[in-house]
Amino acid sequence: MSRKGNGWDNAVAKSFFKTLKAELLWRQVWSTRQDVMQAITCTINDFYNPQRLHSAP
Repeated sequence: MSRKGNGWDNAVAKSFFKTLKAELLWRQVWSTRQDVMQAITCTINDFYNPQRLHSAP
């Protein structure tokens, strides 16, 4: 943890969720919450983890 007012602690998580929203959620209209949850799970398990290039080793 860093000092108060330093926002670097959540930088990785914020970057991930921004990417997820921009690439998946904002591109279409969803009918049910279940559809959204299934799409997020599939995106993380099938695309994001095995195929997307990461900047950290």
